[in-house]
Amino acid sequence: MNEFEIFNQTDKDIPELETVREVLTHAVLKEKLENVIFNVIIVDNDYIHELNKNYRNIDRETDVITFALEDEKDMVAPAGERVLGDVYISIDKAISQAEEYGHSLLRELSFLAVHGFYHLLGYDHMTEEDEKIMFSKQEEVLHECEIER
Repeated sequence: MNEFEIFNQTDKDIPELETVREVLTHAVLKEKLENVIFNVIIVDNDYIHELNKNYRNIDRETDVITFALEDEKDMVAPAGERVLGDVYISIDKAISQAEEYGHSLLRELSFLAVHGFYHLLGYDHMTEEDEKIMFSKQEEVLHECEIER
């Protein structure tokens, strides 16, 4: 059984999160994953700035940051389960980027959540080839869920 939670740690009401949950459920099923556990945590710019500064030594806010527990050598998951980790999303950055890109907050939050999910699975975009693979997976999930620009 797959388990993931979405936690809103801000004072903003974000009704889009219910659809984001559906999009992530689709991504998990699409990847044919079983017994995965992960969290998505919605925070503000100040909180994500501190995470970025403390864990990545980058002194500014970012839109999404992931902590992939499977990357940790000491991580021991319960038998038969995969504890993927946590995806932190800045609601402030999501709102400003949705405006900047001219699409909905739902599209931006869905993109960031799926982007973080694929990072938890080990995908990255450090090379052009890796970026092509990761971004095509993300766009396919969003398209199948009818989350368009």
